[in-house]
Amino acid sequence: MKILACIVTFNRAALLERCVDAVRAQTRPPDRLLVINNGSTDGTVSMLDAKGVDCLTQDNVGSAGGWARSIAEAQEGGYDAVWLMDDDGFPAPDALALLERHLTGDRVCVSSVVLREDDPSHFVFPFPLLNRNGWPVLFARPRKIPTLEALRPLAKDGLYPFAHLFNGALLSVAATRRIGNVNRDYFLFGDEVDYFARMRQLGPVLSHLDAHHLHPDVSQRELNQTKVYYYVKNTLILNKRYHDLAPVRNAATPLVALARVAARNSPAEALSYVIGKRAPILWKAVSRGLTDRIGKDL
Repeated sequence: MKILACIVTFNRAALLERCVDAVRAQTRPPDRLLVINNGSTDGTVSMLDAKGVDCLTQDNVGSAGGWARSIAEAQEGGYDAVWLMDDDGFPAPDALALLERHLTGDRVCVSSVVLREDDPSHFVFPFPLLNRNGWPVLFARPRKIPTLEALRPLAKDGLYPFAHLFNGALLSVAATRRIGNVNRDYFLFGDEVDYFARMRQLGPVLSHLDAHHLHPDVSQRELNQTKVYYYVKNTLILNKRYHDLAPVRNAATPLVALARVAARNSPAEALSYVIGKRAPILWKAVSRGLTDRIGKDL
């Protein structure tokens, strides 16, 4: 199998260097490593030049544009699979070998599980319990599985039929040709959910519990208004396109966004999205999400 490894980056040179070194240290190295640089201004290009790493620089077209460029490069380069990750995490040494071994048959994607680098027993992105259609359940207690050991009993042969894409995910390039590329219009949020849904129409999309991708804990990262806007808008669009009980999920989406801002930024900032200076951002996101207006529009 001929594999292209792609890292999408924007202004995280130090973390990117760590990721590059981890990809190069794989027990099964990729056939090529390529960094997609979304217009970094922090010395990223000079660092990559010094390390002899191939780099393609483009305008900052968001994460969705970075993944789309990565997949296009894999298609045009005649690769069998493309291994996708962003710049702040890094793979365990045997991750690619394990993923390659299991990308067989009708499987279209096998992904690493994303673990907290400061506590590798816990997921950075907890896995959902799934309904009969393979989507996260809405009403359950608990709804999400926070630890690796808690997920193992639900993962047949160490594989769970859900994936948080683009954090160490190995995709079949043949499958990407059939379903098309990542939709760049999602810009900063939701592109991975949309692509997961589209890939799953062709075959299983799985997470391998022994393929590990280490990542900083993001649960306390502050949220700027751009991230709040695209989270709300694109989640509403995705609810309509793919999820059951969309009206209930839609009602919960702005509340989840406000709760995250209150916890990560401050309660006062969360309130500003309801009755303060940031309120137009939230209501614009809701309006455009409910009317399915996908695109970079903030």
